[in-house]
Amino acid sequence: MRRLVRRGSVRGAVLLLGIGGRRVWQSRRVSEPREIILKLSGFRAVIAPDRWVPGSFTLVVDGTPQSHVNLEDPTHLFFEYVQRIGHVIDQLRMPGQPLTVVHLGAGALTLPRYIEATRPGSRQQVVELESDLVDLVRAELPLPRGASIRVRHGDAREVVEKLPSGLRGSVDLVIVDVFSGARTPAHVTSIEFYRSVVSLLAPGGVIAVNVADGPGLAFARGQASTLQTAVGHVAALAEAQILKGRRFGNVVLVASPEELPLEWMPRLLAGGPHPSKVVAGRELNDWVAGAPVVTDATAIPSPPPSKNIFQIRGGS
Repeated sequence: MRRLVRRGSVRGAVLLLGIGGRRVWQSRRVSEPREIILKLSGFRAVIAPDRWVPGSFTLVVDGTPQSHVNLEDPTHLFFEYVQRIGHVIDQLRMPGQPLTVVHLGAGALTLPRYIEATRPGSRQQVVELESDLVDLVRAELPLPRGASIRVRHGDAREVVEKLPSGLRGSVDLVIVDVFSGARTPAHVTSIEFYRSVVSLLAPGGVIAVNVADGPGLAFARGQASTLQTAVGHVAALAEAQILKGRRFGNVVLVASPEELPLEWMPRLLAGGPHPSKVVAGRELNDWVAGAPVVTDATAIPSPPPSKNIFQIRGGS
């Protein structure tokens, strides 16, 4: 990682100099975050500089932090659940091998940037409903030049069903991280939806789903049960206390039609953040505890977090 040195500020804009005095980041005012009102949802979206990590920015939608981007080091993943998905990405195929990836939900394009940085030459498709959110992100947090990252606008479920036939059976990884504000919409949680997603996978391909849930984990366990039925083999990654259902948080569910390699498990644990736990096999069956499979007829949105858990007043 490059060493960065804080060198003062000019009119609220932080100036950083890298080794050799090269200017690497400047002209972002902490006091003036960029914001818009999203046309479809009516949510307020804000991109604000991170006060503690120079060169980094946080996307906040409807008061909830959605993404964190380090423009100088896109391999730096800040949110815990994003780090866990990053560890899954690192285990796929051979190290550094380009991947074909479909991202459902754009946020600030944190993981597309990570894949481009760690696996150059990867082909990536990003699906996002809020086109003006993508415009804001691209304007304020530009993507690397030459990156093969295509953004498709529309509802995740509808776009998946209309993706080019050439993608069917050729995708190494599908990341499902669809949120409307702080909640996942019901129609992207059902077995009908996941069956459409699994049709994209190449042999050995993986689906990674970000699930937010609270005490009891009824929603997360239902998602794991649904993925077991629709896809096959499933593992759950999260902080131990979250997996025990003791507090609200994010659970990353990893699913594949083929058995997940056992050597992944200690590597995923070792990667942190700690304390962490990976639940798979018989332990996962015990964790699911007979939760019903979610269908289009029974699907509901993910539970909302308490206002004091994730939300930020004023988006700063």
